Amino acid sequence: MVKADGYGLGAAPVARALRAAGCSHFFVAHAAEGVALRNALGEAPMIAVLNGFPPGAAPGCTPVVNTLEMAQAWSGKAPVLLHVDTGMNRLGLPGLEGLPPLDIAYVMTHLACADDPAHPLNETQRVRFAALRAQLPGVPGSFANSSGIFLGYDSELARPGAALYGIAPAPGPNPLRCVLRLDAPILQIRDVPAGDTVGYSATWRAARDSCIAVVAAGYADGYLRALSGHGFGILAGRAVPVVGRVSMDLTAFDITGIAARAGDMITLIGPDNPPDAVAERAGTIGYEILTSLGARYRREYV
Repeated sequence: MVKADGYGLGAAPVARALRAAGCSHFFVAHAAEGVALRNALGEAPMIAVLNGFPPGAAPGCTPVVNTLEMAQAWSGKAPVLLHVDTGMNRLGLPGLEGLPPLDIAYVMTHLACADDPAHPLNETQRVRFAALRAQLPGVPGSFANSSGIFLGYDSELARPGAALYGIAPAPGPNPLRCVLRLDAPILQIRDVPAGDTVGYSATWRAARDSCIAVVAAGYADGYLRALSGHGFGILAGRAVPVVGRVSMDLTAFDITGIAARAGDMITLIGPDNPPDAVAERAGTIGYEILTSLGARYRREYV
């Protein structure tokens, strides 16, 4: 899965790295993503578009057929992935009734609750998918997303997504490394006397004489406003808390007691502060943290 610009990390360079590691099937959400990825990867790998597209709209890409109308449009044309709904009640056909002749490369479904290993819908979806597959003998299946893989579900074509980027596929300790480090530079260091406030609406007041670092990242960059008063960064190996409101382009951190100067970098996301931990403090999920990363960051690939 390299949709949403490779979960915010850059679809083309991420896909090239995955391709070099042996990946030959890629998934995106929109036709425009598929066309851009085809231009980046060349002719060889399959690029499937989850939302589907009409014939001719995304040359070189494979549509995921989600409705009977879409199936009719692709009948007798290029290979497709057939998406059947087994309990997500989002995209996909409820069954195979009325399906026109199709060249089906894979039949797929999507797990709704695989991040909760004990949820009964997981087994319900497995049974329903097996019954639908039995009506399509010889057609390979695509069942397991990241969490489904870690539940041990079989797939001829698995679809790892969030797990590739260091987001935990299930509750508990994450067995996967965080693959990114997000740093932002300190623009200015301010001495704030006890009793003074910082930021919009004066929501934070210094309880003691404090040293505040103003950093060049804000909610326009995907450093969410919900982290106001809850987030922290890493400076010189120590956690430094967000103080005051996260604003559009700037965030303030309390670095009292740490030697620093303008130009030093504070790590906003990294191995010691991974996406899931940032998300928990923002009241969201790691997916939103990564896919919100803005275009103003300079991305470097190692």
